[in-house]
Amino acid sequence: MVTSLIGPAPKIAISRIGRGEAVFFLHGVGGNRTNWAQNLPVFASHFTAIAWDSRGYGDSDDYAGELQFGDFAADLLRVLDALGLERVHLVGLSMGSWIAMDFAITHPDRMQSLTLCCTHAGHTKHFNEQILSDVAKAEFVRSRKEPLLNGLEPKDIAGPVARSLVSPAAHDHVVEQLTESMAALHKESYLKSIEALIDTDFRHELPGIDMPCLVLSGSDDPLTTSDMGREVACLIPKAEFALIEDAGHLPNIEKPDKFNQLVLEFLLAQRV
Repeated sequence: MVTSLIGPAPKIAISRIGRGEAVFFLHGVGGNRTNWAQNLPVFASHFTAIAWDSRGYGDSDDYAGELQFGDFAADLLRVLDALGLERVHLVGLSMGSWIAMDFAITHPDRMQSLTLCCTHAGHTKHFNEQILSDVAKAEFVRSRKEPLLNGLEPKDIAGPVARSLVSPAAHDHVVEQLTESMAALHKESYLKSIEALIDTDFRHELPGIDMPCLVLSGSDDPLTTSDMGREVACLIPKAEFALIEDAGHLPNIEKPDKFNQLVLEFLLAQRV
């Protein structure tokens, strides 16, 4: 596996393995590229599998100033250009799924397919069209930001947050892996990401995505429910939906064999 830093600043760290068409993996708000450790080698048997640390995560650079959510897609575009990749399959988890949606909307010519895992259409409404209240959004932000603003570090909250994201049947090693990735968060960059996420909404743009799409949900995901995933699949014309049983918010870690099977079957069907 090759590790590289892509410039200019903020430099973006990537890991790359395999040969062939490129599959690019985008981690969630509490993760980094190591979250794909059980996935990349499997996909590398058929594709060039690439995972990044988004700006302010893992080995990528921090950055000054506020974060606009579109900055992630702009970073992705310059990374693809630097690697000489004309088109890619994007696989995004949670925050990574929204980065992938944004990229599919703004740069459809650079994509072959879209896989969205543990996702929803946006923070303004839920599947049943009930408005996500300002109180609910404030509570989401508070639960993630308040401990850090009060002096704690990511490592101090990593364990409880990791446990809250997995299914009741999750093995201890799954919680340990998630805890390690959350403990490695860059505090200020994480706080910026939370702020940028809360008002992100692609509901009205999703019907315009004209490419093959797979939407995955974990049956026990407490954060992005399967109903939310089904809404996304209904909104994207060429999308199909699959449920991973006994998995929480990170099924690629909790149920890697099933995740790899479903996504690999989908991608092989799209291969040129």
